[in-house]
Amino acid sequence: MNQIELSQILLAILPALIVGIVAFYFFSSYNKNEENRRRFLLHRENQKTSLPLKLQAYERMTLFLERISPGKILFRVQPNSDDKEAYERALINTIEQEFEHNLAQQIYLSVECWDYIKTAKNATIGIIRKANQQESVTDADKLREIILKNLMEKQSPTEAALAYLKNEVKRFI
Repeated sequence: MNQIELSQILLAILPALIVGIVAFYFFSSYNKNEENRRRFLLHRENQKTSLPLKLQAYERMTLFLERISPGKILFRVQPNSDDKEAYERALINTIEQEFEHNLAQQIYLSVECWDYIKTAKNATIGIIRKANQQESVTDADKLREIILKNLMEKQSPTEAALAYLKNEVKRFI
């Protein structure tokens, strides 16, 4: 084969090669767009079912934080006797039961939000225990009084967790 025949063959193959490369590029772009479209439609369908579940979890955790708020739990859980230790245990057991009842909701919440909720729960228990250790607390009624007095001086931990929870929900809506 001489050089002229070789160049003629190359000139004949070159347009076909260019058309093949362009076709491959368009075909791969089309496939990528179709895959993204399918992924978007699947995500949108999942959102239709998962968003209500997420919002319900946030609602339940809001209710949990409201129920364990020191001011509200003290009025909901009345002391059975004057024994301050028994009342402390009753308050803490109520908080723990509420928490265990809502434990499954964590799968719908962000890690940071769940950490805020756990911290609020533990801090509320800490407030109750710290108040019970004060020397001025002699009975259950005095324990309630000290906890409420401390609550007036500073923000309750549940309020901070509620604020975080509300900000996180705003991102969904």
